[in-house]
Parts: sequence; structure tokens; C-alpha cells
Amino acid sequence: MEIFIELSIIIGITVLIAGIMRFLKQPLIIGYILAGIIVSPYFLDVVKSTETIKVFSQIGVAFLLFIVGLSLSPKVIREVGKISLITGVGQILFTSLFGFIISKLLGFSTIVSIYIAIALTFSSTIIIMKLLSDKRDLEKLYGKISIGFLLVQDIFAIILLMAVSTLSGSSGFEGLSAINFLEGIFLIGGFVLTSIYVLPKLSSFFAKSQEFLFLFSVGWGLGLAALFHSIGFSMEIGALIAGIALSMTPFHYEISSKMRPLRDFFIILFFILLGSQMSFGNINELIPAAVIFSLFILIGNPLIVMILMGMLGYRKKTGFQAGLTVAQISEFSLILISLGVGVGHLNNDILSLTTIVGLITISGSTYLILYSDKIYPHISKYLSIFEKKRVRDKKERGKSYDIILFGYNRIGYDLLPSFKKLNKDFLVVDYNPETISHLSNRNINCRYGDADDSEFLEEIISPKTKLIVSTIPEYDTNLLIINKAKTLNKHMIVIVVSHSIDEAKLLYKAGASYVIMPHFLGGNHASLMIKRYGLNEDKFLMERERHLKQLRMRKELGHEHPKKGNNSENRL
Repeated sequence: MEIFIELSIIIGITVLIAGIMRFLKQPLIIGYILAGIIVSPYFLDVVKSTETIKVFSQIGVAFLLFIVGLSLSPKVIREVGKISLITGVGQILFTSLFGFIISKLLGFSTIVSIYIAIALTFSSTIIIMKLLSDKRDLEKLYGKISIGFLLVQDIFAIILLMAVSTLSGSSGFEGLSAINFLEGIFLIGGFVLTSIYVLPKLSSFFAKSQEFLFLFSVGWGLGLAALFHSIGFSMEIGALIAGIALSMTPFHYEISSKMRPLRDFFIILFFILLGSQMSFGNINELIPAAVIFSLFILIGNPLIVMILMGMLGYRKKTGFQAGLTVAQISEFSLILISLGVGVGHLNNDILSLTTIVGLITISGSTYLILYSDKIYPHISKYLSIFEKKRVRDKKERGKSYDIILFGYNRIGYDLLPSFKKLNKDFLVVDYNPETISHLSNRNINCRYGDADDSEFLEEIISPKTKLIVSTIPEYDTNLLIINKAKTLNKHMIVIVVSHSIDEAKLLYKAGASYVIMPHFLGGNHASLMIKRYGLNEDKFLMERERHLKQLRMRKELGHEHPKKGNNSENRL
């Protein structure tokens, strides 16, 4: 009963602190750590059952890695794209290198410097997903690239956590015998074969009962974690392998959704325990190092990303916004340092230092990301050094076009045949260098540019332009395009995209000729087919074949439909 009362008090305090963080628009992870500090021996001294809470926190880490494993299917590397892979690996290498140098200059030992340097490379995919979702930027170019290179970071983090947690589980590599190692290899191979050939065939059986699916998921995750722990590895490795094994099944999205509440509860206790273990005995000695590391993360990490993306041909605004997404350390950073303490490589002072850096950088980056659109205009002129100059753009300047399309992928792809039939000069504008390269190879007039750039719009839109189509769903961007177009020619046709009824009304009021609402067009198109084909199955089968052919072509071009669940990920 004492542990029940203790947990109730801890959760109650956490709810209060989390509510304050919510009001301040901060990620709740900060509230969890602060709650841990408040209930620690230095303040209220509520935490007595440390071992029990530690077990709960370990379960939280296991669930976290299990859910991460669910998203790490073998297709993942192929899907993140070249830019995400290059930027992710480059950021990891340069951040860890500079982080190590800074750590050594501050007087830390080599092993401590390695841990700190690696911890500084990780950024929180969960927090960034939530912030980008709140800003409705998940489908923007910088949002896609950011999620891609954060995923690369996650894979790197998982490999390191597996290595360190193995040390934790066996008291060193010497504790792992060749037999243990071979057992692990055979187990992993067995579960890979199971995930490919057995689990997908059982999906219909699991899906018949939601309760059974949930129970199976918990049993599978914890069972494999316990199995790996029993042969000398760690439960974290087992939990991750359990997730990866289920990642290739058709029900991995649903499992992930069902497991998140469990993950959220138990991982909360991990961060509370983390905060309660912070050492304040020599806090004054830690502050200077914490400030230096925090400044490196808040300023140095974005600079590294901007340099890499500039070298790859992306505009300064895309690089700036993507760079801000790595301006904090992640929950994996704290888990890595915590495991280092468990192994005996680090002491609690390093854990306290990393936690302080986490609090500073997570808080700071949250505001930087949320208000990046307001910050950018004030520093835009100083960021030009991160942007390549483009000779091809100069050739196109001064030329007027009858039709201008902003955004090629998805909707824009279907519009090009119609433009060609009109026999009018048209221009495609996109801010993805790979898209521009693809269009150039097809001899299609195109410009690399950002529709949010007012000067760029003035450069390409002329009074002779007859039609503008924007497939960009951002309200502010479309409003700017409408205003620029109508100022030059009030009879210009302007077609834009919106995902909101209220915003669509405002765009019409601003002068839009037509607002495309993709979520409503599907039902309308199906209704027209029913009216046209009636109950003629052959007609629908013909339409089916046409649609499949189009989908195959789009897949080859790298087009993807917005993924289900993007806006619902996370609560940390």
C-alpha cells in the first residue's frame, strides 16, 4: 500500500507540473523531469521505493524501444531518401566530433567525452513530430527531410543502446560467451524468419479480437525482452527485436497505437526517476559546461545541418527550418547516459549535466521551431552563405509564362498533361532540388524557388500570367500568392489547395478562383463514377486498372500519400 500511495503522490505532482508545461507550450518531458527533481531527496523527498520505480522505468524503456522497432521495417532506409541519409549521417559525424573536442577541452576523460559526444548527436523524433504536427508542417519539404534524418539518428541510437545495454546486462563484453553470442544470432534469425513467413499469416486471427491483439503485443514484447535477458543480453535488445519482428506485419500500426498509452505511463516514471537522481551537490560546477554544451546544440547543430543542406542544393529557408529540428537532445540521449551510469562508465554528475542540457535545449528548441517563420525574416540576409547560387535560374529570369504551377508532386503531377494540351507556356516551381532535376531531364520549364519568398513571387509572376495553380496546402503561402497575382492582374485565375473549410472560405474571400479540397474530392469522384457507370462491373474494373497503372507510375517517381497517424504521434 505504501508504494501505491507514493506513486499516487508522484503522479499527482507530475500532473500539476505537466499542466504548467502545457500552458507554457513546452514538451511534457520537461515536466516529468522537473517533477522528478521536486520529489527527489533534495526537495520533497517523496521517492522511497526507488527499486520498484526503477523496474517500472525499465519497462518504460523496453516499451519505447518496442514501439521504435515497430517503425523500423527493412523498407525504412529506402524510404528516408538520399538527402535524409546524407544529412543524418553527416550531422551525427560532425556533432560527435565537435562534441568530443569540446568535452576534452572542458577537462572530461576520454570515455566520458565519448558518451557526451554521442549523446549530443541525438534529437527527439517524438518531440519534433509533435511540434511539426502542431504547425501542420509534416508535409512540407523541410518536415519530410527532418523526419527522415531523425529516423537515421534513431537507427544509430538504437545500435548504440543495444551495445551499451548489452554491457549493462552482462557486466562487460567478457561476460558474453561465444555460445551466448551464437544464441543471440540464432534467435534474431529465427524471429526475422517468423516475422516474414509466420506472423503475417496470423494477422487475420489476431485482428478478430482487439483485446487479444493488445494482450499478444504486450506478451510478445515483454516475452522476447525476458528471453534475451535470460541468455546474457539485455531486455532492451529483446524489446527492439520484438518490435522489428512485428514491423513487417500488416497490423504494426494498430499495435503501435495500442501500446503508446503503456509506453507513455511507464516512460514517465523513467524521466521522474531520472530527475530524482540528479545530483545538486556540485551544481555550480556543472552549470558552465551545461551552458556551453547547450549553446553548441542550439546553434552548432543547426549550422551543421544548414551547411550540409546548402551543399546539397537546398534553399536557406529549408536548411534553416530543418536545422532547428536538431537543436535539442533526445530521450535516447538521457537513456544512453543512464545506461552508462549503470555500466559504471559514468557517475551521476554526468547524468545531471546531460539532464540540465536536455532541459535547456528542449525548452529552447521548442520555441525556435514554433516561431521559426517569424524568426526567419529577421536573419534571412545572414543565411545566404548557406545557399548555392543557381546559374539555371538566371536563364529563366525575365521570361513571362501563361501558366505557373507551384508544387509538382501529387496534385501537380496530374495537371501537367492539361497544361500541355492548352499549348501555352507554363512553368513549374518547386523547392525540392531532386524534383527540379527530374523535371529538367524531361525538358520541362522549371524554377527552383520558395513560394513563401515575396521577392521570388514578384520575379516570376507577371501581368501576362493567365493561370496560377498552387498545390501547397499552407494557408499563409496561398494567401501571399493570391495577393501578388491579383495585384498584377485582377482577372488572373488562381487555383489553390486547402485542407480546412474555414481557410477555404477565407481564400475565396481573398480572391481565389477555386480552392481544391483533396479530402472531399475523393467522395465526389466516386459519386461521379457511380453516376457514369451505374452497376456495370466491367467499367469499374477498367477504372481500377487505370488507377493501378497511375499508382505504379507515381510510386516510381517517389510520390507518397500522406501517412495515416502523422498528426497523432506522441505525447512525450
